[in-house]
Amino acid sequence: MAIQLYYFPVRGRAQALRYMCKDNDIKLEETAVTYEQWPALKPKTPLGQMPYITMDGMDLGQSNAILRHVARKHGFYGKNDKEAALIDMLNDQQEDLRFAYIQMIYRDYELGKEPFIQKLPESFKYFEKYLSMNHNGKAYFVGEKVSFLDYDVFDLLDDLLVLSPTCLDSFPLLKAFHKRFADKPKLHAYRETEEFKKMPINGNGKQ
Repeated sequence: MAIQLYYFPVRGRAQALRYMCKDNDIKLEETAVTYEQWPALKPKTPLGQMPYITMDGMDLGQSNAILRHVARKHGFYGKNDKEAALIDMLNDQQEDLRFAYIQMIYRDYELGKEPFIQKLPESFKYFEKYLSMNHNGKAYFVGEKVSFLDYDVFDLLDDLLVLSPTCLDSFPLLKAFHKRFADKPKLHAYRETEEFKKMPINGNGKQ
């Protein structure tokens, strides 16, 4: 049975899930919720927010809980507890950077953009470090198999490259990682569709 996703028609907090599903033939059906429809739907959602999914007979909110649940079910959460712990650690680090990005986009874009960009190397150095520790940075962040972390980081890097096209120039492994994922056949095909191209990154149009 397909996962049913409810979200605004933006990339936002659902894009990593879309990538993971597209790349691995996981059936995902989407209900795009307009801003006009949202007030009536909000009380019916698990936590009064989106995205949320309907899967396995339950409604599930919070984007990272959604990613983890789908990843566990389909085998994208490491091969053992140690790998899962590293995946969680790095995804929480990703979440810290993503939260700072979202705060800047929605609350302080005009004055906050340049200071945010200037601080990116401080975050990128840790991702570069851990990428280098797994197959010399030529595969995934953790282990032998792709995990939800890889899709989450790829999505975030994609957004940040729109914000600052040169932001990865001093981080060759991260830059190559992003290109590897962008070139994955199923992701490349999806990213060439009008569905993807017309979808804004953020709800306020800033990027």
